[in-house]
Amino acid sequence: MTLLNLNQADLSDICLIASDVDGTLTQNSKFSSNFISTLLDLQSSEIKVLLVTGRSAGWVSALVNYLPVSGAIAENGGIFLQPNGQQDLLSSVPNLSRHRILLENTFHHIKQLFPNLRPSTDNQFRITDWTFDVDNLSADDIQAISSQCQQMGWSFTYSNVQCHIKPIHQDKATGLSSVLNNHFPELNSQQVLTVGDSPNDEAMFDPALFPISVGVANVRHYQDKMLHLPKYITQASEFAGFSELAKLFLQT
Repeated sequence: MTLLNLNQADLSDICLIASDVDGTLTQNSKFSSNFISTLLDLQSSEIKVLLVTGRSAGWVSALVNYLPVSGAIAENGGIFLQPNGQQDLLSSVPNLSRHRILLENTFHHIKQLFPNLRPSTDNQFRITDWTFDVDNLSADDIQAISSQCQQMGWSFTYSNVQCHIKPIHQDKATGLSSVLNNHFPELNSQQVLTVGDSPNDEAMFDPALFPISVGVANVRHYQDKMLHLPKYITQASEFAGFSELAKLFLQT
């Protein structure tokens, strides 16, 4: 359904928007001039915004300190960062240094099958996952890499910018559910709206977990590759689509 079908009664109950970043809050890979003003308008309307991104803990620790948001989940559900500097590890990683070595070894194993893979530049800022660039990978390549990860005891996902090797059961929905239970216990699932644009957001589109979800229009690029699709889709792509959603909140 399009955003035009979004029930105003549903909107009136929403207290928190959990949003992806790249391809959802960005426009052409950058934050636009009205990005912060939109966040401030939502904040003034007592709508909390929580970032839920695949980006590294290092990158996200900067975002959460500079943006008017209530916190941020980084690395696809791996770690929660708060504006006060507190960090909660959401994924069970008993030995972080060994964990990083195992992730890197897995990447090099996959690279033997796909020699052109390039590790992402932000791996040095990551804690729970390992990433490489998604450029030039076909749908068949993605499926083969995902199968390799599963065989080696890892899970796998990808977005419009990166591929992620990560612990089993680590995903955005699991991380978000944990954060909501521990830090926003006053909210129920009907008061949370999830927003995203690509396969690593799919878990947040599961109606059994989050019944009210929105995809910005560019999510249609992946609709034949995802089991769960957002309940509503904006007319515009990327941040223009998020802005479309925000205006509905501000009108309500």
